[in-house]
Amino acid sequence: MFYNPKLSKFLESYGIVLVVIVMMVVIALSRPEVFLTPQNLTNILKQNATLALVALGMFVVIVTAGIDLSVGSTMALSMVTLALASRAGLPWPLVLMVGPLVGIAVGVVNGVGLTWLKLPHPFIMTLGTLNAVRGVAYLVTNGAPISGLQDEVRYLGQAYYDLGFLAPPAGIPASLIVVAVCAVGLWFFLEKTSTGRHIYAIGGNPQAARVSGVNVDKVLVLVYVISGFMAGLGGLLLAGRTDSGFPNAGLMLELDAIAAVIIGGASFFGGRGTVLGVLAGVLIMGLLRNGLNINNVSSFWQMVLIGVVIIFAVWIDVIRRRASVRR
Repeated sequence: MFYNPKLSKFLESYGIVLVVIVMMVVIALSRPEVFLTPQNLTNILKQNATLALVALGMFVVIVTAGIDLSVGSTMALSMVTLALASRAGLPWPLVLMVGPLVGIAVGVVNGVGLTWLKLPHPFIMTLGTLNAVRGVAYLVTNGAPISGLQDEVRYLGQAYYDLGFLAPPAGIPASLIVVAVCAVGLWFFLEKTSTGRHIYAIGGNPQAARVSGVNVDKVLVLVYVISGFMAGLGGLLLAGRTDSGFPNAGLMLELDAIAAVIIGGASFFGGRGTVLGVLAGVLIMGLLRNGLNINNVSSFWQMVLIGVVIIFAVWIDVIRRRASVRR
């Protein structure tokens, strides 16, 4: 079979971006009068900002061949906690910090529990916190949403930056700026720091990383702290967008985040993936849902199609790994 190393490398690096472009063209051809409106394109970005943050955190975990099932529950607890802080009248800078700090706390519990208890897989630890953290969110709210947040919180979730030719409700969402800053920061951390390289090394071969002097337990705790922080930050954006904190937020969000990461080219086996790929994976998920919605596809069929896409993405990951081993 014909094999072109340059083409293979190009497709491996940028193939996911080509998929995004093809999807946009196909959806635009199906309903150009709806899809190509500035309002619709802006809404796609705003509605998927929360998923983008959670997926970036999940990506760091998956690079180590781990998984964090608690991100949806963490986001819910972050939302209700910052909503309670807002209602209590705390200064807005403190309120903005509450959600991410709650996420960091859950991340510490996940990381320390995984490493100190020597659990065989993070699935077990994060499955436990998925339930426990969600339960705490219901307990502190009695299962009721908390509305009426401060203006500064709503700003992050609802504000737009007018470009002159795209006036609100079309423009650059403030939430997109948050995602961009986090993505650039995470890219720099993973690609340009020794700790970032250690994260990839642990995903590739944890025993070899340990032998080479990497403090694997310390790095794993940091990885789950990052995941928790991103989930808490995502909760801040969602609370601002909905002007409320509700304990059932983020249900099944962990599955969407995992799907976006795998679709974006990361591997369940660890050791590979890029920040750009994750963002592309999130955009693919958003475009898929938007395209199905504007074409009036039943929500039940949407669940079926998204499930098929996830299975296909994992299958591609398995094939890619087998090909890599053969090479």
